[in-house]
Amino acid sequence: MRPLRLQPKLDYRLWGGQRLARWIGLPEPLPDNLAEIWLVYAENSILDGPFAGKTLGQAAEELGASLLGTQSIPLYGHDFPQLTKFIDANARLSIQVHPDDAYAHTVEAHTGFHGKTEAWYILHAEPGATLIYGLKRPSSRQEFARAVEEGRLEALLNCVPVQAGDVIFVPAGTLHAINEGIVLFEIQQKSDLTYRVYDYNRRGPDGKLRELHLQKALDVIRYQPPEQEKIPPINLGPGRDLLVACPYFALERHHYTAPVRLATRPASFETWTVIEGEAAVAGETLPLGQAIVLPASLGEYSIEPHSQVTLLRTIYPDLKADFITPLRQLGYSDERILQTVKPLEHG
Repeated sequence: MRPLRLQPKLDYRLWGGQRLARWIGLPEPLPDNLAEIWLVYAENSILDGPFAGKTLGQAAEELGASLLGTQSIPLYGHDFPQLTKFIDANARLSIQVHPDDAYAHTVEAHTGFHGKTEAWYILHAEPGATLIYGLKRPSSRQEFARAVEEGRLEALLNCVPVQAGDVIFVPAGTLHAINEGIVLFEIQQKSDLTYRVYDYNRRGPDGKLRELHLQKALDVIRYQPPEQEKIPPINLGPGRDLLVACPYFALERHHYTAPVRLATRPASFETWTVIEGEAAVAGETLPLGQAIVLPASLGEYSIEPHSQVTLLRTIYPDLKADFITPLRQLGYSDERILQTVKPLEHG
């Protein structure tokens, strides 16, 4: 097994801008509406090695646990279960919500997607930038539907100021929107199921109002306010912070100024994304904005920074074995651990 370098998917949408293109050094002329870069996704093509030309999903289907690890297979089989991306909100996104696995696997079974719990790491935020995150007070399906119909929805929404370095956990069912002036890294379940509730009466490239999905949204929205808005990082050791963990993914931030030896484990693949500097990861040079997948069976590897580097790592975790027990051993209280480690889907 060797590391898997993927061809990123560039996604252009009406709310995108030029910041992502400039940040990762795309050649001029820069596109005006680059909204997302899908870094690690089952449909991304593998660039080189024995699986060159195949998709990550095809490699996962063929290799099974040697690529995926053992942890995700009981729930998702040989499906690659995560999607990582960059998002540039040059304009505000629609107010939207995503379903959980139960809804996705029944109502949306024909799509092949799972539910969509996600988390955001804010890379850049203009002064005064905000997110919509859940409701500001308890509501109900009936009240929410009336508010949408009567144009009063924004009065129900919880608005959260954000800055670079903030971490937001978005469980399925949480109403949300990324507002303008924000660039972020997103880790999510493998899904593209989005139910738009309100889109500011914007029109798509075809000149028509963009489609809304109110009835499905009403089925899945959580009508209680979120218990916690931002996730506090928790230190796991020198240069390593856990940003958030849930049953579907764990997201860590690593900062290195000297080479370090690490190893994958049979339980999970790893993804690494460079967000500052440059480094060689398992022998593959990763410039700013690039990602790589390390198969679970890879074993020992090194990260060699070029001067210094900050990377984001994701795995498919066993929450107790990977985080809760080790953090208790480091002296953290259960109350503090559960601010960052979210064992239940509702967070």
